[in-house]
Amino acid sequence: MIFGFIGSGNMGGAIIGGIINSDIASPENVIVSDKNEQALKNINEKYGVKVTSDNKETADKADVLFLCVKPQFLYGVIDEIKNSVSDNTVIVSIVAGQAIETIEKAFEHNIKLVRVMPNTPALVGEGMAALTPNSNVTKEETDVVVNVFNSFGKGEVVSENLMDAVTAVSGSSPAYVFKQQEQTHERSQQYMPAYPVHNSNQH
Repeated sequence: MIFGFIGSGNMGGAIIGGIINSDIASPENVIVSDKNEQALKNINEKYGVKVTSDNKETADKADVLFLCVKPQFLYGVIDEIKNSVSDNTVIVSIVAGQAIETIEKAFEHNIKLVRVMPNTPALVGEGMAALTPNSNVTKEETDVVVNVFNSFGKGEVVSENLMDAVTAVSGSSPAYVFKQQEQTHERSQQYMPAYPVHNSNQH
């Protein structure tokens, strides 16, 4: 099975790391495309995966295709690759806020699609991802995608109408908690008195 990635940013890199480190796929069975040549160089050096600047090549070769781009770039990428994706390719979108129906319409043909909402703890191997497959995705194909997210955290299948709640609770909460801890630390540094360090060797 070939895993393809369009986009190799932080979250894409976390997923690639999970796949490689857990032996779901060997590096030669992972292909990554990105317009950023330095990003491709970095991901190749780190994991030994195949890289290309051609999104169509990745879409054509992948059995499971991860779309790891920012929302403003998603539909340009879809327009570029829609004729390179077969009806049997399982497309996995981790693009925030983009509904299954909207993505399906953009491809203009029948697709297998799994919408995923991961969160930032995935970057340290402690992620929580909510997944919603469309009606074309089989249970076996869904299990493959769930196993990918289990490789660096936990993946759970949910109804798409819960995605907004997942975004608020699972997606955003860790960032708020981190920010709160950061500010607490900064304030404590600001207001705590600076005590001299006692050296037990001094008398």
